[in-house]
Amino acid sequence: MDPIFIVILIVLAVLAVLDLIVGVTNDAVNFIGASLGTRIASKRTILCVASVGILVGVVTSNGMMEVARSGVFHPDMFTFTEVMMLLVGAMLADVILLNTFNMLGLPTSTTVSLIFELMGSAVAVTCYKVANDSGLTMADVGSFINSGKALAMISAILVSVVLSFIVGVVIMYISRILFSFRYEKRMSRFGSLWCGVALVGILYFAIFKGLKSSGLISPDTMQMLNDNITMILLYCWIAFSALLFILQRLHVDIMKITILSGTFALALAFAGNDLVNFIGVPIAGLDSYRMAVDSGDVNMLMSGLAAPAKVNPWLLITAGVVMVLTLFFSRTAMKVAETSINLASQNDEEERFNSTALSRALVRFAVGISNVYEKIVPQKVAVAIEKQFEPIPAEERDGKAYDNIRAVVNLSAAAMLICIGTSFKLPLSTTYVIFMVAMGSSLADRAWGRDSAVYRISGVMVVISGWFMTAISAFVISFVIGISLMWGGWFALIVVILLCGYSLCHNLIFKSKATKQEKKLVINHEDSDADVLYSCTQVVGDTMQRVSYIYNHMLVALFNENRKALKEDVAESRAMYHEANDRKYEIVATLKRLEDSKIGTGHYYVQVVDFLCEVTKALLHCTRPAYEHIDNNHRGFTEEQIRDLKQINDEVDTIFDKINDMLSKKDFTDLDDIMVMRDKLFVTIADKIKSQIKRLKTEDMSTRGSMLYMNILNETKTMVLQSRNLLKSQAYFLNEIKKD
Repeated sequence: MDPIFIVILIVLAVLAVLDLIVGVTNDAVNFIGASLGTRIASKRTILCVASVGILVGVVTSNGMMEVARSGVFHPDMFTFTEVMMLLVGAMLADVILLNTFNMLGLPTSTTVSLIFELMGSAVAVTCYKVANDSGLTMADVGSFINSGKALAMISAILVSVVLSFIVGVVIMYISRILFSFRYEKRMSRFGSLWCGVALVGILYFAIFKGLKSSGLISPDTMQMLNDNITMILLYCWIAFSALLFILQRLHVDIMKITILSGTFALALAFAGNDLVNFIGVPIAGLDSYRMAVDSGDVNMLMSGLAAPAKVNPWLLITAGVVMVLTLFFSRTAMKVAETSINLASQNDEEERFNSTALSRALVRFAVGISNVYEKIVPQKVAVAIEKQFEPIPAEERDGKAYDNIRAVVNLSAAAMLICIGTSFKLPLSTTYVIFMVAMGSSLADRAWGRDSAVYRISGVMVVISGWFMTAISAFVISFVIGISLMWGGWFALIVVILLCGYSLCHNLIFKSKATKQEKKLVINHEDSDADVLYSCTQVVGDTMQRVSYIYNHMLVALFNENRKALKEDVAESRAMYHEANDRKYEIVATLKRLEDSKIGTGHYYVQVVDFLCEVTKALLHCTRPAYEHIDNNHRGFTEEQIRDLKQINDEVDTIFDKINDMLSKKDFTDLDDIMVMRDKLFVTIADKIKSQIKRLKTEDMSTRGSMLYMNILNETKTMVLQSRNLLKSQAYFLNEIKKD
């Protein structure tokens, strides 16, 4: 047996662990999003409930392993060597693809990625066979591939996206009319009936989606359940409603029971159905290797993969443990969950996405529909409905993204939709359904207001387009890797493994080390005056020191035409500007938490934040054009221009040194000195501009170089002007704090 197959098995085993990690990171939002969004329990409790669901689910996953073995390609058409290359190519592509989506913080479907990766890799191997076998043509490719699976998946994407959104809107709208945002009294009256319906949907989901293919329920029993499903669900609803009614009278939070039950059921179904997406391919590789060793023929056709899989239970449990550990310790999982929660949040969140022409058009269309609706619906009915949607104040929400009513709707609606899709043999993606139900319920619950709708819709479109890109990217990446492995053998395998390893290390290790802890200039309601003083002084002081360093470094790099150094300056100045701009977004939320006695403090706080943003913007407007100038290989500055800018830099350094010294000592008695130094610099800048104009008339000057020179002078003037304003506001800010 060629040693390459041993290496492939080792690679598959390592990739299985990595795939479990990145897969759980991507899919965790599916089953913990609702619980985290409502803070129904502590984070540890939520993760523990989900972990139990995962461990139960992995035991039920044995029946789904055929998908990776014979669901996409016909194994009896491929030899052992070809199958091993096909499988390792699909796994390498899967880790690269899912890791990329995770680092972007975007949820995607592991089911879609698996199917299209296997398909892309299978097509690559088939093309290689056709190229090396004169008896085959490209018309024979269809006989190797189960192309119907791809068509079913594409149709399922369209169905699940549209249907889930509509169902989320309708059920949430009805639920909010029934309960309103202040649902406590109505929940005590008939909440047990409503939660009973939700639990029935969750139970239906757990049985038919989570346990159906587990082998724990016999085919006869499953057939009996199918034949009598209506009566069984009715009896379950009556039983659940009665039990919840009793628990409610004992002062038990039945909403908490319902939400955590949904979390458990979704985690169970995720592990039971999606585990194949992570370890199905490596297990298929292990079984293929055993078959080849038993036969002693590496050219044998792998028809044995079409037989039912028999997976060692301990292997499944080990996979479950890896998934649970990932769930508890993965920060990226929380980042992916944050994307869905923020898009569905009732609060004023920092928007991650920019508006687009399409999102703006959709919002205008929705506003038009709303205006028509207001004219058609009778005034009394409209007022009554409007009263049900009257939100509770932000302080009463306690920072929750949404309330328990919406969480129950998200869980139960998604569970029932997935079950209905399964009964119609539609391969609906859990990710697609849960995400779109959450977005639909957010819209119906008016979480998308006029101030946030365009950004939220843009975010949804980014995620949806990412789903379609998943299929395309998965196919293309696995096809390229598959072709490379078939043609390159050992060499190609080593190169692809190194590329995959570099991608993981760069994103998971080096990037996390490079990420610095942001200093947020936010005044919390519970902060003491000392806390506010320290936070504000530290952020402003650190920012001004960084501005001074980058400006000086940028000029030196520009004089030396150092493209790499300028690129670093642009990246750092851009990051500083985004941090400062984010603080501007947080101003309103911060001011709302201030006590009435600190209104004066808040006034100067707003000024500090605004001037800080202007300083970093001016710096970015210096570094970016400088980098673009050198990056485009334009002519550098003349000796006269360099000499002039060095003089400007010396004066700027003197001003910034004085500013930083005053900030560090918190002593602003020499504030007027900065004004004098600033005015002197402005005179120098004006003289340099006049000198440049004279040179333009008498010398052969570069047009682009002259434009960059003038831009740096003007932005330097703005940067110093705003720095002095910042220092003055900082002084007033600190004095105001001392008065409180």
